[in-house]
Amino acid sequence: MVTATERSIAAAEKYSAHNYHPLPVVVATAQGAWMTDVEGRRYLDMLAGYSALNFGHGHRRLINAAKEQLDRVTLTSRAFHHDRFGEFCTELAELCGMEMVLPMNTGAEAVETAVKTARKWGYRVKGVPDGKAKIVVADNNFHGRTTTIISFSTDEEARADYGPYTPGFEIVPYGDLAALEAAVDEHTVAVLLEPIQGEAGVLVPPAGYLAGVRRVTRERNVLFMADEIQSGLGRTGRTFACEHEDVVPDVYILGKALGGGVVPVSAVVSSREVLGVHKPGEHGSTFGGNPLACAVALEVIAILRSGEYQERAARLGDHLHHELGLLAGGPAVTAVRGRGLWAGVDIAPEIGTGREVSERLMARGVLVKDTHGATIRIAPPLVISKEDLDWGLERLREVLTG
Repeated sequence: MVTATERSIAAAEKYSAHNYHPLPVVVATAQGAWMTDVEGRRYLDMLAGYSALNFGHGHRRLINAAKEQLDRVTLTSRAFHHDRFGEFCTELAELCGMEMVLPMNTGAEAVETAVKTARKWGYRVKGVPDGKAKIVVADNNFHGRTTTIISFSTDEEARADYGPYTPGFEIVPYGDLAALEAAVDEHTVAVLLEPIQGEAGVLVPPAGYLAGVRRVTRERNVLFMADEIQSGLGRTGRTFACEHEDVVPDVYILGKALGGGVVPVSAVVSSREVLGVHKPGEHGSTFGGNPLACAVALEVIAILRSGEYQERAARLGDHLHHELGLLAGGPAVTAVRGRGLWAGVDIAPEIGTGREVSERLMARGVLVKDTHGATIRIAPPLVISKEDLDWGLERLREVLTG
Protein backbone atom coordinates (compact mmCIF):
# COMPACT_ATOMS: atom_id res chain seq x y z
CA MET A 1 0.00 0.00 0.00
CA VAL A 2 1.34 3.40 -0.99
CA THR A 3 1.49 5.80 1.96
CA ALA A 4 0.56 9.46 1.86
CA THR A 5 4.24 10.32 2.33
CA GLU A 6 5.31 8.15 -0.62
CA ARG A 7 2.54 9.53 -2.82
CA SER A 8 3.45 13.15 -2.06
CA ILE A 9 7.19 12.62 -2.57
CA ALA A 10 6.59 10.71 -5.83
CA ALA A 11 4.52 13.61 -7.19
CA ALA A 12 7.19 16.12 -6.20
CA GLU A 13 9.94 14.02 -7.78
CA LYS A 14 7.98 13.68 -11.02
CA TYR A 15 6.62 17.18 -11.48
CA SER A 16 8.96 19.58 -9.66
CA ALA A 17 12.43 20.60 -10.79
CA HIS A 18 15.11 18.91 -8.68
CA ASN A 19 16.73 22.10 -7.41
CA TYR A 20 16.44 20.87 -3.80
CA HIS A 21 17.19 17.57 -2.10
CA PRO A 22 14.79 17.65 0.85
CA LEU A 23 14.68 15.08 3.61
CA PRO A 24 11.94 12.49 2.98
CA VAL A 25 9.40 14.01 5.36
CA VAL A 26 6.10 15.56 4.26
CA VAL A 27 4.89 18.19 6.73
CA ALA A 28 1.14 18.74 7.06
CA THR A 29 0.77 20.92 10.17
CA ALA A 30 3.01 22.78 12.60
CA GLN A 31 2.80 24.69 15.85
CA GLY A 32 5.54 26.35 17.86
CA ALA A 33 8.70 24.27 17.52
CA TRP A 34 6.92 21.12 16.36
CA MET A 35 5.81 19.84 12.95
CA THR A 36 3.52 16.91 12.13
CA ASP A 37 3.73 14.93 8.90
CA VAL A 38 0.94 13.49 6.76
CA GLU A 39 1.12 10.20 8.67
CA GLY A 40 0.70 11.93 12.04
CA ARG A 41 4.34 11.64 13.16
CA ARG A 42 5.68 14.61 15.14
CA TYR A 43 9.11 16.19 14.61
CA LEU A 44 11.02 18.81 16.55
CA ASP A 45 11.96 21.57 14.12
CA MET A 46 15.62 22.41 14.73
CA LEU A 47 16.04 24.38 11.49
CA ALA A 48 13.25 27.01 11.66
CA GLY A 49 13.16 27.60 7.92
CA TYR A 50 16.78 28.81 7.91
CA SER A 51 15.74 31.44 10.50
CA ALA A 52 12.55 32.50 8.70
CA LEU A 53 10.63 30.93 11.60
CA ASN A 54 12.42 32.62 14.48
CA PHE A 55 9.06 33.04 16.24
CA GLY A 56 7.93 29.49 15.58
CA HIS A 57 5.11 28.01 13.56
CA GLY A 58 1.69 29.59 13.89
CA HIS A 59 2.60 32.36 16.34
CA ARG A 60 -0.83 33.69 17.29
CA ARG A 61 0.06 37.36 17.13
CA LEU A 62 1.47 36.95 13.63
CA ILE A 63 -1.36 34.75 12.36
CA ASN A 64 -3.95 37.15 13.78
CA ALA A 65 -2.22 40.12 12.16
CA ALA A 66 -2.29 38.30 8.81
CA LYS A 67 -5.94 37.26 9.17
CA GLU A 68 -7.05 40.77 10.06
CA GLN A 69 -5.22 42.22 7.07
CA LEU A 70 -6.56 39.54 4.71
CA ASP A 71 -10.07 40.86 5.35
CA ARG A 72 -9.02 44.43 4.52
CA VAL A 73 -6.60 44.62 1.55
CA THR A 74 -3.65 42.45 0.54
CA LEU A 75 -2.10 44.23 -2.45
CA THR A 76 -2.18 47.71 -3.92
CA SER A 77 1.21 47.75 -5.71
CA ARG A 78 3.40 50.78 -5.07
CA ALA A 79 1.31 52.72 -7.59
CA PHE A 80 -0.72 53.85 -4.56
CA HIS A 81 -0.13 54.44 -0.87
CA HIS A 82 -1.75 52.11 1.64
CA ASP A 83 -2.37 52.63 5.33
CA ARG A 84 0.25 50.18 6.64
CA PHE A 85 3.22 51.23 4.53
CA GLY A 86 4.30 54.43 6.25
CA GLU A 87 3.91 52.84 9.67
CA PHE A 88 6.00 49.82 8.63
CA CYS A 89 8.82 51.96 7.22
CA THR A 90 8.81 54.17 10.32
CA GLU A 91 8.89 51.28 12.78
CA LEU A 92 11.57 49.30 10.92
CA ALA A 93 13.79 52.37 10.47
CA GLU A 94 13.53 53.07 14.20
CA LEU A 95 14.26 49.45 15.14
CA CYS A 96 17.43 49.65 13.04
CA GLY A 97 18.41 53.14 14.14
CA MET A 98 18.27 54.24 10.50
CA GLU A 99 16.37 56.81 8.43
CA MET A 100 14.89 55.07 5.38
CA VAL A 101 13.55 51.68 4.28
CA LEU A 102 13.30 50.11 0.84
CA PRO A 103 11.01 47.06 1.12
CA MET A 104 11.26 44.03 -1.13
CA ASN A 105 10.11 40.40 -0.83
CA THR A 106 12.89 37.82 -0.72
CA GLY A 107 16.37 37.99 0.74
CA ALA A 108 17.98 37.75 -2.68
CA GLU A 109 15.91 40.73 -3.88
CA ALA A 110 17.11 42.71 -0.88
CA VAL A 111 20.74 41.87 -1.64
CA GLU A 112 20.27 42.83 -5.30
CA THR A 113 18.69 46.08 -4.12
CA ALA A 114 21.65 46.74 -1.83
CA VAL A 115 24.11 46.08 -4.66
CA LYS A 116 22.26 48.49 -6.95
CA THR A 117 22.01 51.07 -4.18
CA ALA A 118 25.73 50.89 -3.39
CA ARG A 119 26.67 51.34 -7.03
CA LYS A 120 24.34 54.29 -7.52
CA TRP A 121 25.61 55.85 -4.27
CA GLY A 122 29.16 55.33 -5.50
CA TYR A 123 28.49 57.17 -8.75
CA ARG A 124 26.17 59.91 -7.46
CA VAL A 125 27.67 60.63 -4.04
CA LYS A 126 31.23 59.28 -3.82
CA GLY A 127 32.12 60.22 -7.40
CA VAL A 128 33.40 56.86 -8.69
CA PRO A 129 33.82 56.94 -12.51
CA ASP A 130 30.89 55.39 -14.36
CA GLY A 131 31.18 51.62 -14.74
CA LYS A 132 34.08 51.31 -12.26
CA ALA A 133 32.25 50.60 -8.99
CA LYS A 134 33.60 47.66 -7.02
CA ILE A 135 32.11 45.78 -4.07
CA VAL A 136 34.31 43.69 -1.77
CA VAL A 137 32.80 40.41 -0.55
CA ALA A 138 34.01 37.38 1.42
CA ASP A 139 34.66 33.84 0.28
CA ASN A 140 32.20 31.13 1.36
CA ASN A 141 29.46 33.76 1.31
CA PHE A 142 25.82 33.02 0.71
CA HIS A 143 23.72 36.02 -0.26
CA GLY A 144 21.23 34.34 -2.60
CA ARG A 145 21.03 32.65 -5.98
CA THR A 146 20.37 35.30 -8.60
CA THR A 147 22.81 35.59 -11.49
CA THR A 148 24.54 38.63 -10.02
CA ILE A 149 24.79 37.14 -6.54
CA ILE A 150 26.23 33.80 -7.65
CA SER A 151 28.74 35.80 -9.69
CA PHE A 152 30.59 36.51 -6.42
CA SER A 153 30.01 33.10 -4.85
CA THR A 154 32.88 30.66 -4.28
CA ASP A 155 30.48 27.69 -4.11
CA GLU A 156 30.89 25.96 -7.46
CA GLU A 157 27.71 23.96 -6.93
CA ALA A 158 25.74 27.20 -6.83
CA ARG A 159 27.82 28.92 -9.52
CA ALA A 160 28.77 26.40 -12.21
CA ASP A 161 27.11 26.60 -15.65
CA TYR A 162 25.37 29.94 -15.02
CA GLY A 163 27.90 32.25 -16.68
CA PRO A 164 28.68 34.75 -18.04
CA TYR A 165 28.96 36.34 -14.62
CA THR A 166 28.38 39.87 -13.43
CA PRO A 167 31.64 41.82 -12.92
CA GLY A 168 32.41 44.36 -10.24
CA PHE A 169 33.18 42.21 -7.19
CA GLU A 170 36.39 41.26 -5.40
CA ILE A 171 36.44 38.23 -3.11
CA VAL A 172 38.65 38.14 -0.02
CA PRO A 173 39.00 35.51 2.75
CA TYR A 174 36.29 35.78 5.41
CA GLY A 175 37.64 37.03 8.71
CA ASP A 176 40.89 38.35 7.21
CA LEU A 177 40.83 42.07 7.93
CA ALA A 178 44.21 42.75 6.32
CA ALA A 179 43.07 41.18 3.04
CA LEU A 180 39.86 43.18 3.10
CA GLU A 181 41.70 46.42 3.78
CA ALA A 182 44.11 45.72 0.92
CA ALA A 183 41.20 45.10 -1.46
CA VAL A 184 39.53 48.44 -0.79
CA ASP A 185 40.62 51.03 -3.35
CA GLU A 186 39.38 54.32 -4.79
CA HIS A 187 36.70 52.52 -6.83
CA THR A 188 35.30 50.50 -3.93
CA VAL A 189 31.75 51.55 -3.08
CA ALA A 190 30.86 48.89 -0.49
CA VAL A 191 31.91 45.92 1.58
CA LEU A 192 29.15 43.30 1.71
CA LEU A 193 29.40 40.71 4.49
CA GLU A 194 27.37 38.31 6.59
CA PRO A 195 28.21 39.05 10.26
CA ILE A 196 28.00 35.28 10.69
CA GLN A 197 28.11 33.06 7.61
CA GLY A 198 25.10 30.75 7.81
CA GLU A 199 25.18 28.54 4.73
CA ALA A 200 28.93 28.10 5.11
CA GLY A 201 28.31 26.29 8.39
CA VAL A 202 27.58 29.08 10.90
CA LEU A 203 31.06 30.60 10.71
CA VAL A 204 31.70 33.27 13.32
CA PRO A 205 34.49 35.72 12.38
CA PRO A 206 37.41 36.42 14.73
CA ALA A 207 36.75 38.84 17.58
CA GLY A 208 37.25 42.41 16.42
CA TYR A 209 36.75 41.63 12.74
CA LEU A 210 33.43 43.44 12.30
CA ALA A 211 34.72 46.42 14.27
CA GLY A 212 37.77 46.45 12.01
CA VAL A 213 35.61 46.37 8.90
CA ARG A 214 33.62 49.28 10.30
CA ARG A 215 36.83 51.25 10.86
CA VAL A 216 38.21 50.56 7.38
CA THR A 217 34.97 51.39 5.59
CA ARG A 218 34.53 54.62 7.54
CA GLU A 219 38.12 55.73 6.87
CA ARG A 220 37.87 54.95 3.13
CA ASN A 221 34.36 56.36 2.56
CA VAL A 222 32.96 52.93 1.71
CA LEU A 223 29.56 51.54 2.68
CA PHE A 224 29.50 48.65 5.14
CA MET A 225 26.52 46.50 4.12
CA ALA A 226 25.59 43.80 6.65
CA ASP A 227 23.55 40.89 5.32
CA GLU A 228 21.56 40.05 8.44
CA ILE A 229 18.97 37.99 6.57
CA GLN A 230 19.74 34.87 8.62
CA SER A 231 21.69 36.32 11.54
CA GLY A 232 19.36 39.20 12.35
CA LEU A 233 16.10 39.70 14.23
CA GLY A 234 16.94 37.81 17.39
CA ARG A 235 18.71 34.68 16.19
CA THR A 236 22.07 35.33 17.89
CA GLY A 237 20.74 36.78 21.15
CA ARG A 238 20.74 40.37 19.93
CA THR A 239 18.42 42.10 17.49
CA PHE A 240 21.33 42.17 15.02
CA ALA A 241 24.49 40.07 15.05
CA CYS A 242 26.56 43.21 14.43
CA GLU A 243 25.61 44.34 17.93
CA HIS A 244 27.92 41.73 19.47
CA GLU A 245 30.79 44.02 18.46
CA ASP A 246 28.88 47.28 19.01
CA VAL A 247 28.95 47.85 15.26
CA VAL A 248 26.31 49.73 13.28
CA PRO A 249 26.75 49.23 9.53
CA ASP A 250 25.70 51.75 6.89
CA VAL A 251 23.16 49.31 5.46
CA TYR A 252 21.16 46.49 7.01
CA ILE A 253 19.89 43.83 4.61
CA LEU A 254 16.96 42.00 6.22
CA GLY A 255 14.61 39.18 5.30
CA LYS A 256 13.45 35.74 6.47
CA ALA A 257 12.22 36.35 10.06
CA LEU A 258 10.91 39.78 9.05
CA GLY A 259 7.97 37.94 7.46
CA GLY A 260 7.31 35.94 10.62
CA GLY A 261 7.19 32.66 8.72
CA VAL A 262 3.92 33.86 7.18
CA VAL A 263 4.82 35.83 4.04
CA PRO A 264 8.12 36.73 2.34
CA VAL A 265 9.27 40.17 3.48
CA SER A 266 12.69 41.75 3.02
CA ALA A 267 14.11 45.22 3.23
CA VAL A 268 17.19 47.37 2.82
CA VAL A 269 17.47 49.86 5.67
CA SER A 270 19.93 52.75 5.65
CA SER A 271 20.43 56.49 5.86
CA ARG A 272 18.73 59.14 3.77
CA GLU A 273 22.05 59.85 2.05
CA VAL A 274 22.29 56.25 0.83
CA LEU A 275 18.72 55.27 0.01
CA GLY A 276 17.92 58.79 -1.14
CA VAL A 277 19.82 58.13 -4.37
CA HIS A 278 16.79 56.26 -5.73
CA LYS A 279 14.24 58.18 -7.76
CA PRO A 280 10.77 57.06 -8.94
CA GLY A 281 10.91 54.47 -11.70
CA GLU A 282 14.54 53.46 -11.13
CA HIS A 283 13.92 50.40 -8.93
CA GLY A 284 10.87 48.66 -7.57
CA SER A 285 8.76 45.58 -6.91
CA THR A 286 5.06 44.90 -7.44
CA PHE A 287 4.72 43.06 -4.12
CA GLY A 288 7.42 44.89 -2.16
CA GLY A 289 5.89 46.57 0.88
CA ASN A 290 2.40 45.21 0.19
CA PRO A 291 -0.29 45.63 2.90
CA LEU A 292 -0.23 41.99 4.04
CA ALA A 293 3.56 41.98 4.29
CA CYS A 294 3.58 45.25 6.21
CA ALA A 295 0.91 44.06 8.65
CA VAL A 296 2.86 40.91 9.52
CA ALA A 297 6.23 42.66 9.66
CA LEU A 298 4.82 45.35 11.94
CA GLU A 299 3.84 42.64 14.40
CA VAL A 300 7.32 41.09 14.10
CA ILE A 301 8.85 44.47 14.97
CA ALA A 302 6.51 44.84 17.95
CA ILE A 303 7.53 41.39 19.20
CA LEU A 304 11.21 42.25 18.85
CA ARG A 305 10.78 45.50 20.74
CA SER A 306 9.92 43.53 23.87
CA GLY A 307 13.40 41.96 23.85
CA GLU A 308 11.90 38.65 24.98
CA TYR A 309 13.14 36.58 22.08
CA GLN A 310 16.60 38.10 22.03
CA GLU A 311 16.91 37.17 25.71
CA ARG A 312 15.64 33.64 25.08
CA ALA A 313 18.09 33.16 22.22
CA ALA A 314 20.97 34.33 24.40
CA ARG A 315 20.00 32.20 27.41
CA LEU A 316 19.07 29.02 25.56
CA GLY A 317 21.97 29.61 23.18
CA ASP A 318 24.42 29.47 26.07
CA HIS A 319 22.89 26.15 27.08
CA LEU A 320 22.96 24.84 23.49
CA HIS A 321 26.63 25.66 23.04
CA HIS A 322 27.57 24.22 26.41
CA GLU A 323 25.95 20.90 25.49
CA LEU A 324 27.40 20.88 21.98
CA GLY A 325 30.80 21.71 23.44
CA LEU A 326 30.65 18.50 25.44
CA LEU A 327 30.04 16.59 22.20
CA ALA A 328 32.94 18.39 20.55
CA GLY A 329 35.23 16.80 23.12
CA GLY A 330 34.40 13.35 21.79
CA PRO A 331 35.31 11.43 18.63
CA ALA A 332 32.06 12.10 16.73
CA VAL A 333 32.25 15.90 16.43
CA THR A 334 35.29 17.72 15.08
CA ALA A 335 34.11 21.30 15.68
CA VAL A 336 31.18 23.39 16.89
CA ARG A 337 30.61 27.04 15.99
CA GLY A 338 27.86 29.57 16.40
CA ARG A 339 26.20 32.19 18.54
CA GLY A 340 22.82 32.29 20.26
CA LEU A 341 20.37 29.63 19.10
CA TRP A 342 22.44 28.93 16.00
CA ALA A 343 25.18 26.34 15.60
CA GLY A 344 27.17 24.51 12.99
CA VAL A 345 28.31 21.03 14.00
CA ASP A 346 31.07 19.33 11.99
CA ILE A 347 30.65 15.55 11.94
CA ALA A 348 33.65 13.21 11.97
CA PRO A 349 33.85 11.25 8.68
CA GLU A 350 33.66 7.86 10.39
CA ILE A 351 30.26 8.79 11.84
CA GLY A 352 28.78 9.68 8.46
CA THR A 353 28.02 12.63 6.25
CA GLY A 354 25.91 15.56 7.35
CA ARG A 355 23.09 14.22 5.20
CA GLU A 356 23.28 10.79 6.81
CA VAL A 357 23.24 12.26 10.31
CA SER A 358 20.25 14.44 9.34
CA GLU A 359 18.38 11.35 8.11
CA ARG A 360 19.16 9.46 11.32
CA LEU A 361 17.90 12.38 13.37
CA MET A 362 14.74 12.53 11.26
CA ALA A 363 14.10 8.87 12.09
CA ARG A 364 14.24 9.88 15.78
CA GLY A 365 11.89 12.83 15.37
CA VAL A 366 14.32 15.74 14.96
CA LEU A 367 14.69 17.82 11.80
CA VAL A 368 17.98 19.53 10.92
CA LYS A 369 19.73 20.02 7.59
CA ASP A 370 23.24 19.46 6.34
CA THR A 371 25.54 21.82 4.47
CA HIS A 372 28.88 21.39 2.71
CA GLY A 373 28.98 17.63 3.24
CA ALA A 374 30.13 17.22 6.82
CA THR A 375 28.18 19.90 8.71
CA ILE A 376 24.71 20.01 10.23
CA ARG A 377 23.07 23.29 11.17
CA ILE A 378 21.01 23.68 14.32
CA ALA A 379 18.70 26.70 14.49
CA PRO A 380 15.47 25.97 16.38
CA PRO A 381 12.67 28.52 16.63
CA LEU A 382 13.36 30.98 19.43
CA VAL A 383 10.10 29.86 21.09
CA ILE A 384 11.54 26.40 21.81
CA SER A 385 11.42 25.32 25.46
CA LYS A 386 14.54 24.19 27.28
CA GLU A 387 12.91 20.78 27.75
CA ASP A 388 12.32 20.37 24.02
CA LEU A 389 15.80 21.64 23.22
CA ASP A 390 17.29 19.08 25.61
CA TRP A 391 15.13 16.35 24.07
CA GLY A 392 16.50 17.21 20.63
CA LEU A 393 20.07 17.31 21.89
CA GLU A 394 19.62 13.90 23.48
CA ARG A 395 18.52 12.49 20.11
CA LEU A 396 21.68 14.02 18.61
CA ARG A 397 23.81 12.29 21.24
CA GLU A 398 22.13 8.98 20.42
CA VAL A 399 22.88 9.41 16.72
CA LEU A 400 26.50 10.42 17.29
CA THR A 401 27.41 7.91 19.98
CA GLY A 402 25.49 4.91 18.69
